[in-house]
Amino acid sequence: MKMKSIYYYMLAGLTLSTSGCSSWLSEDDAPVMSYDYYETEAGVNAAITAAYGFLRWGVGGERFNVLTELGTDLFTEGEDGSNRESYNKYATQLNPDDGILYEMWENHYKGISDANIAMQKILDSQDLLESVKTQSYAEMQFIRAYLYFDLVQQFGRIPLVTEGSFEIRTDFKRAPVADIYNVIISDLRNAAENLPEKASVLGRATRYSAAHLLAKVYLTRGSAVKDARGQKATDMDSTLYYAEQVINSGAYSLQENFSSLWDIKNQGNSETVFAVQFTTEPMFNGDGNKQHLYWLSWYEDQPGMLRDIENGRPFRRHVATKKTMDDLYDRLHDSRFYKSFKWVYYANNVNTLPVWESLSYDGSVYFNPDPSKGQISGQLKFQHGDTAIYYTMEKTGYESNSDGMRKFRANYTYSYFPREMHSIRYFPSLVKYLDPSRPSVSEEKGSREWVRMRLGETYLLAAEAAGRKGDFDKAAEYINVIRKRAAWAEGEQKDQQIWLFEGGVNDTQSTYDALKVSPADLQGDFIEFILNERGRELLGETNRWEDLVRCELLYDWVKKYNPDAIYIKPYHKLRPIPQKHIDRLNPVGELSEEQNEGYY
Repeated sequence: MKMKSIYYYMLAGLTLSTSGCSSWLSEDDAPVMSYDYYETEAGVNAAITAAYGFLRWGVGGERFNVLTELGTDLFTEGEDGSNRESYNKYATQLNPDDGILYEMWENHYKGISDANIAMQKILDSQDLLESVKTQSYAEMQFIRAYLYFDLVQQFGRIPLVTEGSFEIRTDFKRAPVADIYNVIISDLRNAAENLPEKASVLGRATRYSAAHLLAKVYLTRGSAVKDARGQKATDMDSTLYYAEQVINSGAYSLQENFSSLWDIKNQGNSETVFAVQFTTEPMFNGDGNKQHLYWLSWYEDQPGMLRDIENGRPFRRHVATKKTMDDLYDRLHDSRFYKSFKWVYYANNVNTLPVWESLSYDGSVYFNPDPSKGQISGQLKFQHGDTAIYYTMEKTGYESNSDGMRKFRANYTYSYFPREMHSIRYFPSLVKYLDPSRPSVSEEKGSREWVRMRLGETYLLAAEAAGRKGDFDKAAEYINVIRKRAAWAEGEQKDQQIWLFEGGVNDTQSTYDALKVSPADLQGDFIEFILNERGRELLGETNRWEDLVRCELLYDWVKKYNPDAIYIKPYHKLRPIPQKHIDRLNPVGELSEEQNEGYY
């Protein structure tokens, strides 16, 4: 898709430069640098395009992966994660001077400011058709709500600005969290009423993306027990109402195979409710989507392997916790476990190696093809496509002429032993962000879309709302829709680890009967169950930290499941307000008013 950069100036003294998100603007119609231009249809389109650019920020670097997945129960830091280790350990470097927090604050408030001014100009316009006004205004409301929802989940009480300003302001006061949720909900309700059912261009919001986000907002507000978010007794009813709007719309359908969701050739598929768009054209891709860098383990130092585009550039930032690998999944029956990670690397480097050499270090083991020989007595070559690295969930060992070795077709194998060690360099990599469409091995700016909302989550929003209401029949119904897709399907070939290491058999029978839940299964600790189900379905999809916070379980679960989070305290449920913001306030209040507890 073609993109264009739109440069414009805010009278508040901030210079903004953003990349548009899709091709609804051609590269040849650069907008006039005047806010009066926003009162024309072309100007409205320019403003909307620019506003979507702010939604890209979260994956343009080490941003949302750090803010939402690091330092949780499901992910800890990998070997090369030291530059963000404070988010995993909750160390003192996680403070008001942290750069990522101010970058988020600046990006999101620029986007909100621009949306406010555009909304005002849309209402003031004498030239726009009422239908254009209504839809354009709703689209800006969706973007403003989206940005505010990000901010309130991370920071809690924040400045609430809903009107465009042409004057420099320094007197921002933090609003109660309840007020912020009220504005978000009002914006999204109007958007859900007035946006089209289907976007004219990929990447623009629809009434169903507004409804999905609205369901999540109501669920987040209503999940609070001790926290004051303005929660109401009707929040779960509202969550269910809007989630079911999406589910029953007929506009979306689950992908039949969980693996299909991560196929780079299957972007914009039937399950995607809303995704932030990128492009393969470097000039219009801004920072790009860099998430493909952060979830991969090292592989290029292994025999038979060179770094390539398909296997990715392994920054080794995130590694799954023991809970994720050992306890979260029913590995025998739930295909999501083996379909979420990369287990096999095929040789891409023909090299010569000693046949009988045996090495072991840092959790990796190379097995002799024939230990009985005892001496180095020959040479062999990897052929392209040979299995070079093979991760397993059980210690395999090696015996001469073993069936396992022959089935792997491997000259050398790498085994993962989760119960004996926890390697932060060599581990199964999350496949959800791999981007083989990059033009070169070294290219960091990926073009994969960032899926923020998909139908799989919509079903879980509805299930959680129903369960919180005590309607376990409906909760089980919606969970089982997800579980049916999660199971190995009838006729599907299972991963060979199922019968080699998990105690299963080599067949093509469905495993759904072993996975489906009954209402009675949900009547224990339902919140624990649904949070773990969200972990299984949405692993690594920039939700986890916020899920734990909204359920008021961040401290307890991270303390229990992430031993690296040695400094976590209860106040870490909020991030510190950036010091650069506080320094610019005039007048400035007491620090206890301007800053979150624990950071002053």
